[in-house]
Amino acid sequence: MIFEMTESLLSALRSIRAHSLRSFLTTLGIIIGVASVITMVGLIQGFSYMLNQEFQGLGSNSFSVQSYTSMEDRLQGKIARITPDDVELIQSRMSDVVSLSPIMYNSNGALAQVRYQSQISRGQIMGTDRTYQEVGQVYLKYGRFLGDGDNLTRRKVAVIGEDVRSDLSLPENPVGEFIRLGSEWVRIVGIAEPKGQIFGQSQDNFVLIPFSTMQSLMGNQTRPDIFLQVSLFDGVEQQAINQRITNLLRFSHGLEGDDPNDFRVQTSEQLTDSFNNILDTITLVMGGVVGISLLVGGIGIMNIMLVSVTERTREIGICKAIGAKRHQILLQFLLEALILCLLGGLAGLTIGYSLSVLLSTLIPGFPSAYVPMWAILLSFGFSAGVGLIFGIAPAAKAANLDPIQALRYE
Repeated sequence: MIFEMTESLLSALRSIRAHSLRSFLTTLGIIIGVASVITMVGLIQGFSYMLNQEFQGLGSNSFSVQSYTSMEDRLQGKIARITPDDVELIQSRMSDVVSLSPIMYNSNGALAQVRYQSQISRGQIMGTDRTYQEVGQVYLKYGRFLGDGDNLTRRKVAVIGEDVRSDLSLPENPVGEFIRLGSEWVRIVGIAEPKGQIFGQSQDNFVLIPFSTMQSLMGNQTRPDIFLQVSLFDGVEQQAINQRITNLLRFSHGLEGDDPNDFRVQTSEQLTDSFNNILDTITLVMGGVVGISLLVGGIGIMNIMLVSVTERTREIGICKAIGAKRHQILLQFLLEALILCLLGGLAGLTIGYSLSVLLSTLIPGFPSAYVPMWAILLSFGFSAGVGLIFGIAPAAKAANLDPIQALRYE
């Protein structure tokens, strides 16, 4: 049996080598199909891996609270908000079990511009407190982060990102310099390490100021919407805390009975699962579309193998006349189709991985491509399956040829 397999394999390789150009064109459909699948999976899985790493940075003992306005309410002009009163309520009732990091984004046009001398930047201005350093994974290059004292006394201090420093032509170490937010001067106390871009969007274009300072700068005329990041103390059950915060916010917002929540409490695991479900669906749909090219490639292989059987009819007749058995002829042609598909799969895998790496490098801020082992095994498995399925008909035709009729074939 081993001898038959070896001889059939060598015979298949000799046949492929003898018609190298035709073999390449035959496997082109498989190469394109596998390359497309690997490229698509590499980019999507790289993105998924990056997202999972980002959410893991939030920790399993943290979750976020943000306002939520349904489309029906938006059409009626109702906008839900998490207010400073909500923040104070949660802090006063739950300070023994959670650490609360409020984040207030700039919604006042007067604060949109950041100035230094004659230079202007449009950094994202956020009001927060010391806990944001861990939540936002802000690592300092120079200076210090915002402290509790800054919030208590409403100090006009700021931590800036690298893009803001560059846009304003500030010194390499700008700690101690003053910048203007609207009509107010604030002193820089820290500059963050650069993070780079993600999907073409800078992660270093920000100005962080104390939460209480942000409130005073925005004034009483503006109704802020606050994003909350909640970190649990050790030994505290997350589900119970989620429910307590939900009850407090429903009470604060005057929601009764079956009124839907006008806010959302989301854990890092929920966010991760939501994104992964979306990416898995995209992968499945795109994989199905790209898989059509593999079927087309399989049909091409079957057609060429049928042509090969016709060309080699006389050779098959001679082999049968000198004692070759039906299963040996079947094995020879089946192995030839299988090898063609596997070679196409290997070439497609190499090209697909190279393309995914190249594209992830060319797209600004896109995460590195990542091709999981299951994608590699699936590509080779599908290639082998195509070779077996579409190689059976030509192999069976060759094996069933009558030796006398085959020898008379011109």
